[in-house]
Amino acid sequence: MSTNITFHAGSVDTAERTQLLGQKGITIWFTGLSASGKSTIACALEQHLLHLHKFTYRLDGDNIRFGLNKDLGFDEKSRNENIRRIGEVSKLFADASCVTLTAFISPYRADRAVARELHEKGGLAFVEVFVDAPLAVVEQRDPKGLYKKARSGEIKDFTGISAPYEAPENPEIHIKTDECDVTEAVRRITQYLSEKGFI
Repeated sequence: MSTNITFHAGSVDTAERTQLLGQKGITIWFTGLSASGKSTIACALEQHLLHLHKFTYRLDGDNIRFGLNKDLGFDEKSRNENIRRIGEVSKLFADASCVTLTAFISPYRADRAVARELHEKGGLAFVEVFVDAPLAVVEQRDPKGLYKKARSGEIKDFTGISAPYEAPENPEIHIKTDECDVTEAVRRITQYLSEKGFI
């Protein structure tokens, strides 16, 4: 990191921004295997919260790799950097009082812990949502044909097949998408946000 930089504080603090916008910033971090339902639930939740007139934005794993993270691959080091960058970006959004939804496989507990710690150091809320589906279920869904390619060896370092996924040990919200539909998932997350005073 460069040593010739100085943090420039703004003229609006968190308390004033929260009061003016009528909401607190928070990052809702969706994690789970490919095809578990992370993006589907995040999209539905974003739409629901926007209809409630809440400042909400979704950061999606595939979408981010078209721009900010297009220089990264899928080896472990690249995955670490992918999540580090998203941790920083989601922190900025949360600091702006945005309900920030991140839908990333984010397979490593240590990387998710770093993202959480970034938020906590900034006094920002971080909620981990484990979007859980058994490997047999996500392989059957396989909307992009990625599991089939991973099984045939066309894709290397594929989470759940040839690369590890470390499930959260204590997520704030645990959604089993083989037992719960999208509407119910959105209802449960919205209820959590309401009960905790975020919306």
